[in-house]
Amino acid sequence: MIKPVIGVVPLWDDEKDSLWMLPGYVDGVTAAGGLPVILPLTTDDDDLSFFADSHDGFLFTGGHDVSPRLYGETALPRCGPACDARDAMEKRLFFDAIGRDKPVFGICRGIQAINVFLGGTLYQDLPSQLNGSVAVGHKQSPPYDRPCHPVAIAASPLRAIAGADEILVNSYHHQGIKKLAPGLDVMATSADGLVEAVFMPGARFMWAVQWHPEFALDDPVSAGLFQSFIAACTAL
Repeated sequence: MIKPVIGVVPLWDDEKDSLWMLPGYVDGVTAAGGLPVILPLTTDDDDLSFFADSHDGFLFTGGHDVSPRLYGETALPRCGPACDARDAMEKRLFFDAIGRDKPVFGICRGIQAINVFLGGTLYQDLPSQLNGSVAVGHKQSPPYDRPCHPVAIAASPLRAIAGADEILVNSYHHQGIKKLAPGLDVMATSADGLVEAVFMPGARFMWAVQWHPEFALDDPVSAGLFQSFIAACTAL
């Protein structure tokens, strides 16, 4: 059987002025039966349209903070650096992919960027902005493959993978969804009320999670997320 080709959005290193990639993103796609292709960082409309036509699915990876300008805010002191070229590329690629009903899977920055593209907003810095009833540590220390806090699973497609109302996840981020975008439904939340996973009803596959399954591929839920994504891409 021909493997589905998955476009993987590259990470950008400001200090080295270079593209880079964490192996877990590539390994997760490969282990689930896909063929990962790391995309160039480009905002060329013709190139992005070509990618959307020729690839079977897209993985939106972690990385820089999303620029607050995209959701009408000024950067706060604790907002991290943004990558404007990546923001622009991902926004165009996302709508090109969804417009063609191509599967999209977002991880960490991926869930944040997708929420913003669709009209939602973000907490620019969770420790200083999110006043939940329960304190949750969203930025753990290494090793990143170990779970650090629970999330509650809503009645959603994620329930079939999780097999439970609650699972433990790893976590390494300081931003998160503040206002949920129209068109997205919640699949999981943490005890402080932060949205931890979303999906787009009616899309072939548009899921995104705030945690890092690429660091924990031996975990059945982490592996199941990649498997569900690749299964949707294979069905095209």
